[in-house]
Amino acid sequence: MIYLDYQATTPLAPEARAAMEPWLADDGFANPHSPHRMGRAAKAAVEVAREQVAALLPPGGRVVFTGSATEALNLAIQGSGARKVAVSAIEHAAVLDTARACCELQELPVDHAGLVAPDAEFAAGTQLVAVMQVNNEIGTIQPVDALAARARAAGALFLCDAVQGTGKLAAPAGADLIAISAHKLYGPKGIGALWVRDGVDLKPLIHGGGQEAGLRSGTLSPALCAGFGAAAAVAARRCEEDAAHVAALWDAARGVLARWTLNGSAEARWKGNLNLRLDGLDVNRLMSECRGIMFSAGSACASGSGRPSHVLSAIGLTNAQAKSAIRLGFGRFTVTDQLVEACAALDVAAREQGC
Repeated sequence: MIYLDYQATTPLAPEARAAMEPWLADDGFANPHSPHRMGRAAKAAVEVAREQVAALLPPGGRVVFTGSATEALNLAIQGSGARKVAVSAIEHAAVLDTARACCELQELPVDHAGLVAPDAEFAAGTQLVAVMQVNNEIGTIQPVDALAARARAAGALFLCDAVQGTGKLAAPAGADLIAISAHKLYGPKGIGALWVRDGVDLKPLIHGGGQEAGLRSGTLSPALCAGFGAAAAVAARRCEEDAAHVAALWDAARGVLARWTLNGSAEARWKGNLNLRLDGLDVNRLMSECRGIMFSAGSACASGSGRPSHVLSAIGLTNAQAKSAIRLGFGRFTVTDQLVEACAALDVAAREQGC
């Protein structure tokens, strides 16, 4: 099998696995909130991990561990108390659906390249602006620093879903709130984090024991925290190396799939995300015929819904065009020869459909 679905999840880094193992052993099960020696040792591991994750994020804030980036985004939006929110039209459902459920919502349009205008106008009284750093479906990199500055000038907080960009790109320095996920940067599933700028006041969603400085009650997993921290430390160390590898993979894949149409900007994007289409392509048939290649027909979070991607619709694609798109995701552990082999197989299968 050839895995090309890095936007859905990334392989667990060996360093993250090694960091988790002591906390899965017979004597590593202690509650990090317990006052005895084993509990204090577990808490120390959690705090080391917190520092490692914080090193990927701007100074002047704190890291709150959560069960996922989705939870982190809910905490940011609902916990802020904002009632008027502006979000990009191509945000993840964790932002769009949460904002729709509890706020008066303004959707900021994107152009055909999948980019929000850096001088976007916010409705009067907007209290929170949410724009993601890197889109999970088409990989476009948004002008988040410019948008954060405009939000601040308008008296609004700026929330950035940095799930796809953390550990790959510089952190959005102007943000007030940043949501990230361990399993998108070669860490374990089941843990995320919300970075909160100093001075930003949030109300908790989960009440109970008052853990995470009162913002997120519940017992933390030392194993998940340790794995998250180790993955973050490796990402910080390998950032340039990983980016160079991904750029080379992109060039190799585009060389094979040159006749396919690229969705989204070719320049303002993370090149580990290759979203392409061929008019008339039956993607379900392609997946069936190329079962040894793990790729996506769109966002993994929306797969099976039967609806065309809201992201592809927002950049102007028709329903038919959106349904003829595939997403290839690659990264640190992708082997160039395997990627080329997979792309060639996909192209041959598409040609056999007459596309």
